[in-house]
Amino acid sequence: MFKAAVLALLATSATAFMGAPVAHRAARSGAISMVVEEELGCTRPLGVWDPQGFITKEPEKFARRRAVERKHGRIAMAAVVGLITHEAGIEFPGYLSKTNDIKFSDVRDGIYGILDVPPAGIAQIIIFIGLLETVVWDGFNYSGDYGTGYFGKKLEGEEKVAKLNIELNNGRAAMAGILGAMADEFITGTTFAEKISAGTWPIGA
Repeated sequence: MFKAAVLALLATSATAFMGAPVAHRAARSGAISMVVEEELGCTRPLGVWDPQGFITKEPEKFARRRAVERKHGRIAMAAVVGLITHEAGIEFPGYLSKTNDIKFSDVRDGIYGILDVPPAGIAQIIIFIGLLETVVWDGFNYSGDYGTGYFGKKLEGEEKVAKLNIELNNGRAAMAGILGAMADEFITGTTFAEKISAGTWPIGA
């Protein structure tokens, strides 16, 4: 039953938080606002949303902040899929660490699973990410386009803009989702899978 629910969630996740591109409007507060409104991610219902005024105070940092948002969104989307998959009991076969006699199936579900990974494993993850950032892909490429295409397909024009907006909005939803899942498990002491099994998700009994 839980695996069926997981498959349904994964099947709908790509479209669940798609935002329609907001129509370009005349600038409300000068040239900076007008330029930003033309950027990716300015979608309905919020459009340009900058409550702290960073766009006006530090316009030169806008590209980097948008790139960081995109990257965090990608990581969060992977985290959400990983969380759901692992809690569905879908795991790699074999050993995570033969030295420590730890199998992948021994890693706990949820946020505390990271504590089951040996320090050497954590170090390998950090080194791998560092190599991706500095050698494989250009960490200073703020466009986020690393030439991998969209499932092997090269997109152009409005179709590319639409897909990039979808990615940003899905990433925003994933960041909120994984943070909410972590906070919920920390507060309640039960994982997503345990809540479904107990019949207390989405509304606790």
